[in-house]
Amino acid sequence: MSKRTVIPFGPQHPVLPEPIHLDLVIEDETVVEAIPSIGYIHRGLEKLVDKNEWPEMVYVIERICGICSFGHGWGYCKTIEGNLGVSVPPRAEYLRTILHELGRMHSHLLWLGCLADGFGFESLFMHSWRLRETVLDLFEETTGGRVIFSICKVGGMRKDIPNEMLKKMEETLRGIEGELHELADVFLDDDTVKSRLVGVGVLTKEEAFELGAVGPMARASGVNNDVRLDGHGVYGEIGFEPCLEETGDSYARCKVRIREVFQSIDLIAKCVSMIPDGDVAIEIKGQNPAGEFVGRIEQPRGEAYYYSKGSGQKFLDRIRVRTPTNANVPPLVKILQGCELADVPILVLTIDPCISCTER
Repeated sequence: MSKRTVIPFGPQHPVLPEPIHLDLVIEDETVVEAIPSIGYIHRGLEKLVDKNEWPEMVYVIERICGICSFGHGWGYCKTIEGNLGVSVPPRAEYLRTILHELGRMHSHLLWLGCLADGFGFESLFMHSWRLRETVLDLFEETTGGRVIFSICKVGGMRKDIPNEMLKKMEETLRGIEGELHELADVFLDDDTVKSRLVGVGVLTKEEAFELGAVGPMARASGVNNDVRLDGHGVYGEIGFEPCLEETGDSYARCKVRIREVFQSIDLIAKCVSMIPDGDVAIEIKGQNPAGEFVGRIEQPRGEAYYYSKGSGQKFLDRIRVRTPTNANVPPLVKILQGCELADVPILVLTIDPCISCTER
């Protein structure tokens, strides 16, 4: 007769880069139930609106996550701009879109390396992170930072990026495209990798929709919920089609992210070819946010909400961020039910968890 055991999984684990904490109810080698526990690294960043004026809060919001920091900065700025009723110059929107897609490449290549490390493929991990270094070098050359960029501000961008540098960025990304294809071939065609991913952790389209999955987690199950379709930034001008898969397993989630890496290169190239000249910021003087506004951004991990409430003062009344990992925890709990204990680390990794984002 089988016996049920509760195993604490995390917050420290040799496979996981994130301090996620799950209580796993195990029957033999099968997970019967997974109970998440949130709050291990809560930092109280949103409460800092009491001490930081609204133009300065962009620095705080960027530090929610080091992997998608530019997206957090853009999401906050977009929300305050909506609150103030101002529009940023077209060139600034193009620059934001370019850097956001570069951030998507950074995030996905980091995730691919972590996934390879999760099932012990160390050389694949090293190649993923080696190519990621190229992306980080481009960030450093254009913004001055590799993790925190501080280039996005309410009203536009803090500085321009010359067209020559943007052309160099495109050429550099096209230059590593061949190596990216070699990397993708291993992830998608190697029998060792496929044996750990294919058919593991299936989330159906109906389950993904009902549980509110976002980002590659949802798109791998056929749910077309990419926020870039609403045309924020310049996605409506450059033409955009989401990357969708139907099988909903770990392999599909890997394939969606790989396809998005190549798509990001194409989107950056389109932006570079279409970017107009002009100012990169507007001056905002004598205005303070009043009322409420909600902005949305398609972060590398999925849809993120940014809510702001102001009363015409230099300090906001409230700022609230709902990050993709918040939405993807219920689908994670679902795919863990019935899986083998050995597959738990891989399944946790396939949602690309960011506990720093989750526990703000």
